[in-house]
Amino acid sequence: MTEHSPYTYIIVMAAVTYLIRVLPLTLIRSRIKQPLLRSFLFYVPYVTLAVMTFPAILSATGSVASAALGFLCAVFCAYRGRSLVQVAAVSCAVVFIAELFI
Repeated sequence: MTEHSPYTYIIVMAAVTYLIRVLPLTLIRSRIKQPLLRSFLFYVPYVTLAVMTFPAILSATGSVASAALGFLCAVFCAYRGRSLVQVAAVSCAVVFIAELFI
């Protein structure tokens, strides 16, 4: 078995990343008119961010219970229209207090 150069991996990874970003731009030239597809594409960034963030939230503290309390508090504050700083501060305080008791 031969040893591959790290540069080979970097070049292949760059090419794949480039193709994933460029192919939709070159293949789809007209505006997407289907409402279902437009709706799906609109929510992709939010879902991707949520999928990457949620596991990190649950593993960021000493216990899953305190992380879940902080998450629920953050969701509630965000739903009520609080600013990002307020949501972060309140959820951090809830996690801190929960960690003292759990």
